[in-house]
Amino acid sequence: MKVHYLKMHGAGNRILVVDQRRNALPPPDGSRVRELAAAPDGPGFDQLMWVSAAEPPFAASYRIFNADGSEVRQCGNGVRCVARVLANEPGHDQAFTLLSPAGPIEARVATDGLVTVSMGRPEFEPGRIPFAAASEAMLYPLEVDGRRIEIAAVSMGNPHCVLQVEDIAEAPVATLGPVLERHERFPERVNVGFMQIIDRSHVALRVFERGVGETLACGTGACAAVVTGRKRGLLDPDVTVKLPGGELVVSWRGEAEPVWLTGNAELVSEGSMDL
Repeated sequence: MKVHYLKMHGAGNRILVVDQRRNALPPPDGSRVRELAAAPDGPGFDQLMWVSAAEPPFAASYRIFNADGSEVRQCGNGVRCVARVLANEPGHDQAFTLLSPAGPIEARVATDGLVTVSMGRPEFEPGRIPFAAASEAMLYPLEVDGRRIEIAAVSMGNPHCVLQVEDIAEAPVATLGPVLERHERFPERVNVGFMQIIDRSHVALRVFERGVGETLACGTGACAAVVTGRKRGLLDPDVTVKLPGGELVVSWRGEAEPVWLTGNAELVSEGSMDL
C-alpha cells in the first residue's frame, strides 16, 4: 500500500511527515523504516513523523521513528515540521497543542513561518533520563576507552549527554559519538552533543543522534545543550544555537518552566512510498 508523504527539514534535519489522521494506517515495522530511510532506495530521512488523529484538545498526535527503525519519544525539529503542516491547512489555528509520546506539546506558527514549540521541562534526575548515577550532579565523570571525560546529562523527552569543547570543528564527533551513544551507563542509549560556548547567548553545536549518527541539526539536542549550560550558570535565558544545518533559538527561564524551541520548518518535496 502506498501512502503520501511530505519531506521537510528543520535546520537541515531531514524529516518525513506522514499524515494518517484520516486513513489511520499503522506505521511500518522497523526493518521497513530502515529501508525507507536509506536514500536512494527510499525517500531518505533522519526521522519519520507518523501523524494520527487525536481527541480534543489536541490537534493531532504523532509517533517518531529514527532512521535505524527505533521508536523514540521526542524530536524537536520533527514536531516543528508537523506543526507547520497543520498550520498551513485552510482555517487551521496558528497556535494549538499536539500529543507526543513524551506528553502535550504547545505549538505556535508565526506569519514568517518560524515555529515555536514547548518541549516540556528538562529532567535531570538520573533514573528518569535514564543514566546510571548515585545522585544528580552538574557534571558526571565517565570512563571512555581508558580515559576520563566529564559530561552533563539530561532528558528532553529523550536522553542526552553534553560535552563542552573548545573548538566545534575539531570535536571528535565521529569517534567519540558512537562510543558514548552506547555507553553502559545509558541503558536506552543516548544522543551526544558537543557544545562550544561562544558567549552567553550563542553556542555552536554538533550532535551524534541515537539511532541516526551525526545530523545537520537536532532540536532536543539544542535544548539539552542550553539547559545544561544554563544550569551551570554559563548561559543566558535566550540562546541562539548554531548547528551545521542552521540556527535554532532555545529559551528557558528555569527548572519550573518548559523549554521553548524556535526554528524553521521547510517543505523540500512530496511523494508517495510503498509500505
